[in-house]
Amino acid sequence: MVSSGVFSTKLPCTASHEGCGEIIALGSSVTDFKHGDRVMAGLPLHRCGHCADCLGPEEFWHYCPNLTGHVGVTTDGAFAEYMVVDARESSKIPDKVSYETAAPMACAGITIWGGLVRAGLKAGETVALVGAGGGLGHLGCQFARAMGLQIVGIDARDEGLELARNSGAHVVVDARRGKEKTIEEVKKVTNGNGVDSAITLSDAPDAAALACAVTKMHGTMIQIAQPTNVSVPFAELIFRDIRIHGSLIAPRYEAQRMLDFVAEHNITVKTNPFYGLEEIPKLVELAHGGKMAGKGVVVVDEDETKKEKARREGR
Repeated sequence: MVSSGVFSTKLPCTASHEGCGEIIALGSSVTDFKHGDRVMAGLPLHRCGHCADCLGPEEFWHYCPNLTGHVGVTTDGAFAEYMVVDARESSKIPDKVSYETAAPMACAGITIWGGLVRAGLKAGETVALVGAGGGLGHLGCQFARAMGLQIVGIDARDEGLELARNSGAHVVVDARRGKEKTIEEVKKVTNGNGVDSAITLSDAPDAAALACAVTKMHGTMIQIAQPTNVSVPFAELIFRDIRIHGSLIAPRYEAQRMLDFVAEHNITVKTNPFYGLEEIPKLVELAHGGKMAGKGVVVVDEDETKKEKARREGR
């Protein structure tokens, strides 16, 4: 999206909006971190502090319209040996959580976590993830399972269906069988009603419409994917009273809750690691090939990650 100009990013710009590492320097006003802390970088950079969102509830702070930018999207990101992040948006990584797990949580993790929070479901209720076998989806399956939700994973790739199944989806449905068959399969496992809430993670043109269609009457669809246009038949809104709610990452306190949840429930990330910044072209090739299951990760300093692993394991 950056390279295609969606965000009007001024190039050149160092990529990667999912970063973590160890603090080596602090700004003069930072009080809640210290040198050597392991942190997950927050995406927003330099909230203004005086707009309606900044002065409102914390859950809206990251919507500040006067941000300097977002790390790795409109400002330099994590494909580097050093990066500058906003302490107000970053979170401490629990000792049990590795860098390789924490980095994808900076966007993929907090985005699907935020979507589940906005869905407002209780243990025992049902959620459908449309695009369940991707980077966000396989984390969503694990989060939802640990929250006690019943999960329907919908995907249109063999790799995605397998990853969703292995990540905790109670039922997986192949969307390639068509909309009507997908709806039928979902209703079979929801007493004919549809799920309590669906979360759209796929930017396929018909994904949002499918998510609404598998949601029960008066239910909620959370839109996370960012296609140019979100297209939904009017009947879903008017005659079935489906409520659509967009979701953009989540506030810092939810990011910390998420990381603590990851540690408590041993949430894992399916990663495709590459070692060294010079390997980035290979990662890009894999991602564009459409066969990558999970998240691509670039380990910038392999020696440091080995030391970090030894510390976590008490060696």
